[in-house]
Amino acid sequence: MYINTLIVKFKNQIAQWEIPLFRGAIIEAASDCNCQLFHNHQGDGFRYRYPLIQYKCIKGQATIVCVGEGVEEIGAFFRNSDFMFKLGDKPATQFEIESIIPHRTLVQVWNESFAYYLRNWLPLNPENHQKYMEMEGLVERTQMLEKVLIGNILSACKGLGVTIENEIQCKILHTGEPRVTRFKGIPYMTLDGEFKSNITLPNYIGLGKGASMAHGIIIQRTQGNTGEK
Repeated sequence: MYINTLIVKFKNQIAQWEIPLFRGAIIEAASDCNCQLFHNHQGDGFRYRYPLIQYKCIKGQATIVCVGEGVEEIGAFFRNSDFMFKLGDKPATQFEIESIIPHRTLVQVWNESFAYYLRNWLPLNPENHQKYMEMEGLVERTQMLEKVLIGNILSACKGLGVTIENEIQCKILHTGEPRVTRFKGIPYMTLDGEFKSNITLPNYIGLGKGASMAHGIIIQRTQGNTGEK
């Protein structure tokens, strides 16, 4: 199944910690558009589905990644917004679009593997983190992370309406030193790394927890592509 993505990159620089503020500013600006996908809420409750509009900081620049239905919804936002966004306590600032890049990806399981960079991944909830820390062997830990990664990919595919009939395989090639990130007030282990999988996925989408706010970003590894965030 083909999945459309649209990467909207602004000239404006933001820091990683400002991504939730950037998201909040976009949601406020989109309030007149009746676009539920911007905030992933429905009515008074949370929309427990894969986020189709995601907020990133790519190479230091504020970026919106729209996926599937999110590509259609961004049009109404463009038509109604003056692109004056207020990030937290800062004065409202005029945001200027640098580029809008559409892409179409065939999401499918193949008989070959593709290499991906993985950035700011939050693989483990507190319960699983305890199990992970109790494992003595590196092989056991890696296998656990690979199972989580496959689960994240399957969840994303389900949210995108893609039916996976063949087995997804993932092999983590390496990870950097773990960091601690607070997400919604809870500390999580954060990893950067590389993996191989037999499925093709769109660049710059997020996997796992925090996918809407620059966690679990994947970038297919190609010649000349270093996977820079």
